[in-house]
Amino acid sequence: MVSPETRIGIIAGGGSLPAAVAQSAMNSGNDIYIIGIKGEADPSIERYPHCWARWGEIGRLLATLEDQKCSNLVIIGSVSRPDLSEIRFDFGAVKHLPTILGLTIGGDDTVLKNVIRFFEGKGLTISGAHEVAPDLVAERGRLGRHAPDDADLKDIRLASGLLDALGPYDAGQAAVVTREHVIAIEAAEGTDEMLARAAALRQWGRAKKNTRAGILMKKPKPGQELRVDMPVIGPKTIAGAVEAGLSGIALSAGHVLLAEREKTIRDADEAGLFLVGIDTSDQ
Repeated sequence: MVSPETRIGIIAGGGSLPAAVAQSAMNSGNDIYIIGIKGEADPSIERYPHCWARWGEIGRLLATLEDQKCSNLVIIGSVSRPDLSEIRFDFGAVKHLPTILGLTIGGDDTVLKNVIRFFEGKGLTISGAHEVAPDLVAERGRLGRHAPDDADLKDIRLASGLLDALGPYDAGQAAVVTREHVIAIEAAEGTDEMLARAAALRQWGRAKKNTRAGILMKKPKPGQELRVDMPVIGPKTIAGAVEAGLSGIALSAGHVLLAEREKTIRDADEAGLFLVGIDTSDQ
């Protein structure tokens, strides 16, 4: 938890999560200031104190955080890797250009750890969304009305072990398993596209055409930097799981955020999907 006396800067990427984190932090007594990345951040951030910055405006970003007296920084929301040839660096970025170019080298985990080191080098404390908005984190146990059956639990254990095995390769925060068949593993395309692929294979493991079977497992990779890359699900994930014909979704308890928590749980309940937080430490 971040002290309520601390003003929190939020660098916002895409999706509804930045606004949800901002609201949760404010509900806990924190002041916040959002810097939205143009072309990425959702207009929902405009309900809060904010400004906009383009990719490459590092000087503007750092100056704004200093002017707003933000000692803590949260980096949250989906982003696409920018094309460096199209970025227009400001003077502040030019001063740090060799370091900034170096940030983009490596896999996702390496890049994110480099970004953290850069901001920490500027005197900022990097906090995870789960630290400033703990009410958005999936807790252990059933989150909605429905519960997994024994076959679902077998699929959850298989998927959890599979994702742990993939961790050293910097790949995979999610997998779909149906009656102990591995249907899909998340790669660079993200969870939504992975679920779309799974939907094309929804016949696996079903005794009848219209029955539901199988699970989506979402959990961080071993050693994943949760301060800037915590797994997330939301209403779109529920819709994708429904389209794929799954029975439900299992989340690593304490390690996955629920964007639009109330709607996500309500949508799962209405669709007949279980939504459960699993202690994966002993899976």
